Amino acid sequence: MKTNKAYFLIGLIIATVLFFEVAAHADEYDLTTKLTFSQPVQIPGQVLPAGTYLFKLANNTSDRHIVQVFNSDGTALYATLMAISTQRREPSGKSVVTFAEQGAGRPEALLKWFYPGETIGNEFVYPTQEEKQLAQDRQQTVFAKDTAESGD
Repeated sequence: MKTNKAYFLIGLIIATVLFFEVAAHADEYDLTTKLTFSQPVQIPGQVLPAGTYLFKLANNTSDRHIVQVFNSDGTALYATLMAISTQRREPSGKSVVTFAEQGAGRPEALLKWFYPGETIGNEFVYPTQEEKQLAQDRQQTVFAKDTAESGD
């Protein structure tokens, strides 16, 4: 009888530890990142005004490249964007984004987003004609400032 209680207690302890381990990594799973833009930024389908936004992966286990864009506190969804996998050589301790400078008073277009510490990121999918134009525009990679990071 004591053996059954001991096994039950051990099982309960293991289940509790596993539960808290999963909960502790919730932000890393969806890669939630807070980004602040000082100027309007184009994303596929719309332009975001200057401000702070949450970028995170949609809860979709079959496709890890669907990015959702929310307001700064995550209460309003502005966009759900298709992306493709993209790679960089070295990880960074900060979020990294790549823009295409479109010129002529047009906002910069957000092309890529990398979560801190990752070499695999998300490249946003634009309509074909727009994609061709963006590929010709000058591109700039920006490392986010610490104050723009999320997870806190």
